[in-house]
Amino acid sequence: MIMINKKLKEKLKKAAQGVIDNAYVPYSNFPLAAALLTKEGKIFTGVNIENAAYGATMCAERTAIFKAVSEGYTDFKALLVLSKTKKPVTPCGSCRQVINEFSKEIDVIMMTIDGREIIKKNQELLPDAFAKGDIDQ
Repeated sequence: MIMINKKLKEKLKKAAQGVIDNAYVPYSNFPLAAALLTKEGKIFTGVNIENAAYGATMCAERTAIFKAVSEGYTDFKALLVLSKTKKPVTPCGSCRQVINEFSKEIDVIMMTIDGREIIKKNQELLPDAFAKGDIDQ
């Protein structure tokens, strides 16, 4: 069951809209922004940041998550991914795995600037994900 309400979703969209033009995308010209809501109600934003060595590129979702974790937050409620495309963009596999590290139950809101959206739990996007508990020590 999706837990995010319309008011919070709009707040996340506004936060992502406020940073999407900061995306550094000279190679793909494919800007994305993310807004991450912690359980405490704090919002962290991120954009995708490309590099000529494409493997060094960072996605918007991971940028937002890493910013939050670096500030001491690891319990998340929702993540909104905003695109300027005609249909919503889903997080890549690497982002899905990083999201899963912190919450299988997080609402992932994939939205376009004009408001088209898909909302899923991360476990729907990455079923049977590798997790902390899978590591035998």
